[in-house]
Order: sequence, then C-alpha cells, then structure tokens
Amino acid sequence: MTPFLEICNIRKEYGPVVAVHDVRLTVGRGEFMTFLGPSGSGKSTTLYILAGFERPTGGDILLEGRTILDTPSHRRNIGMVFQRYTLFPHLSVGENVAFPLKVRGWSKADITGQVRRMLSLVRLEGFEDRSPAQMSGGQQQRVALARALAYDPPVLLMDEPLSALDKKLREEIQHEIRRIHQQTEVTILYVTHDQEEALRLSDRIAVFSRGVIDQIGTGEELYSNPATRFVAEFVGDSDFIACRLLASRNGRADVSLGNDLTVSDVPLHGTAGERAGVELMLRPERISLSREKKERALAATVEDITFLGNNILVATRIADRTPVSVRVPFGHEAVSGIERGMPVWLSFEAGAAHVFAA
Repeated sequence: MTPFLEICNIRKEYGPVVAVHDVRLTVGRGEFMTFLGPSGSGKSTTLYILAGFERPTGGDILLEGRTILDTPSHRRNIGMVFQRYTLFPHLSVGENVAFPLKVRGWSKADITGQVRRMLSLVRLEGFEDRSPAQMSGGQQQRVALARALAYDPPVLLMDEPLSALDKKLREEIQHEIRRIHQQTEVTILYVTHDQEEALRLSDRIAVFSRGVIDQIGTGEELYSNPATRFVAEFVGDSDFIACRLLASRNGRADVSLGNDLTVSDVPLHGTAGERAGVELMLRPERISLSREKKERALAATVEDITFLGNNILVATRIADRTPVSVRVPFGHEAVSGIERGMPVWLSFEAGAAHVFAA
C-alpha cells in the first residue's frame, strides 16, 4: 500500500547554513503528526516546504505517491493555520471562512451551507456576522481553523497556532483541535516547541534537533525509551548523573556510581569503551526519596522544595554536587517535615534508567 504522505530526504540550505538535513518521514492518512523541537531545529522550515512557501535544496515530497514540489502552494490544496490568525480584518467571520471557497468557485448555496457546517464544527454557531476584532484570541484561532478546513483539504498544516494564547485557553483549544481531528479524520502536521502540547495532541511525534529528526514515535515511546540524550532532555524532565561504564553487551550496560553502588543491565545509547565516562539518565518521578539511610542509595542534600499542586519537586545535590530533582506526589510521607539542608537518600529501579555515552 502506498504511504499517504512521504517526506523523502528533504534538505534546505541558506547559503552555508543547512537548516534541514535529509529529513525522512512517512505519515499515514488521518494521522496527527507533530514536529517538536527548539527554535532553529528545522521543524517550521520543513512545514513551509510542505506548504510550498519554501523550495527545498534537495529531496522530494510525495502525496499519495505523486510529487507536489512542482505544484504552486495555492494549488496544493493543503490547509494552513499560523501562529498569528491571519484573518482578513475587513471581512466578517463568515466571509473569512467563505473566502477559500469563493476562490475555488463554489456556488453561493454551497458556500452558505459549508460556512455554517464549519462554524458548527469549531463551536462558533451564530458568529457569522462578527468582525474578527470583536473576538478573543481563542475564537479567532477557531475561525482560522474553520477557514483552513472549509475546502476539505487532505492535509492540514499548523505552525505553533496556540503559542500566543494563555495556558488555560491553550489547553481548551488543544482539546478542541483533538476533537476536530477525530471528527474530520484530516491528516494533521503540527509544529510546536511545547512538549506537553505535543504529548496531548499527537498520534506520533518527530523530535527535531539541528535540522535532523532525532527520533519518531508515540509520546510514550519517546518518554520511556529516548534514543538520544537530546530526546531524553527535551521530552519530559530528566536528571543526568555522571558514572563509569563497567561492561556493555547487546545494547545494555553495567555502570558504577561510586561508593560501591552499581547498576546493571541498563539500556545503553551510543558507544563507549569500558571504564569510559557515561551518564545515567533518570526521570524525577521514578526516583524514590527517603529520610532514612538506605543501602544501595545515593546520599544527597535537599536544596529546595517547590509545591506544584498535585506534586512536590524536591531539588537535591548528590555528593559530587550533581543536581538531582525528585518529583513526589503531594501528601506523600517522604516529604512530610522535609526541609532545606536536610540529608536524604535517593534510590531507583534499574528498569527506570538509561545510559548515554558522554
């Protein structure tokens, strides 16, 4: 079966700067794929090449097996939603949604019906005659989404559409986008630098770093099994502790954390010679904290305690001054009476750790 959308070794150069380096990706019909990464990682450039706003230096993009690179952006029939709503201020909400339909020669009756359906889809029934200036940021973004979906595009591209909204409104619109995706089954490629947003929305996530894709997977796969140190840092919170490689075999490692504390059979990412310096990665919520001294635990000192609602973040430092954060559920006995400067012991299961070549 032919893949629905294929990005084939796309490359983009701006003079000596390589913004996108041989990006390869296959997207299924109806999939919600998110491009996640920091500013300058190449995610938006890749999206703009898909939209036809940028011409790649090399590679190809296939939609249902056919290249779209020679098709002008306005003829690709791809929907686009930007960070700024890009609504026409002199047109009403209904006229904004109708605009791409008029350009495509739809009849007046068909336009009227489709505008009504699209505004119902984004839950803005009765707003046809409003001016964009009379609407909130969240409402304007819904109008932009309705306009992008009005002509039933096979692919919808969204470039950080919620970054200008406050947290509560952003979460509300995220829920609406997910609902609309499930209802319409349109294929969505979504760009964001917000890991939580990516985890909330996506079927799969492509993590971009320095113009390449480091890893592609579901949010759970990226969080539980990061392929690179960058993915481990960027998706979720993480602690890194310097250690020494004792032995490695078949992608697994035994490491020493000093003071006769060893951890065995941990997933190893990258290559490193025996006795080499490596780093042990742990998630803060997978570390247990105790006020009583324990065998096979790291001695640490509490530096700060932050209340975060449903959990408490305890910042500690171990003996070599490495910072280690521990996330404990609110009300857990481990943090009862805990104070800054207090000695604690940190322990974890080997299955919760990963080792990365330094």
